[in-house]
Amino acid sequence: QLQLVESGGGLVQPGGSLRLSCAASGFTFDSYTIGWFRQAPGKEREGVSCISSSGRSLNYADSVLGRFTISRDNAKNTVYLQMNSLKPEDTAVYYCAADLSTCGRYYYRVNMDYWGKGTLVTVSS
Repeated sequence: QLQLVESGGGLVQPGGSLRLSCAASGFTFDSYTIGWFRQAPGKEREGVSCISSSGRSLNYADSVLGRFTISRDNAKNTVYLQMNSLKPEDTAVYYCAADLSTCGRYYYRVNMDYWGKGTLVTVSS
């Protein structure tokens, strides 16, 4: 059964850190670019970061550049998003998605092949 399952969300204070995981099964994970997206209450979904199938190409939204780091372990079929220096405006449901498209600034406009159900990140004191 094809699945993307996010985990690692929770409540964190401003300035804190979280690491999200996206575990995949049911498809050839190491062929796919994986992206992280987020949707805050009352706002449209936005792309956060993506990583190519090999892990050599990365992309970040300007709003998270320098604070978030994406990585992947193809042996474990998992992609990670390390989030540091979190701000209240990072509060959102975070989703991972998979597609064969190239990782880059236009990746987030693609209709993704697969989506996870999301994990909630709340940044608040």
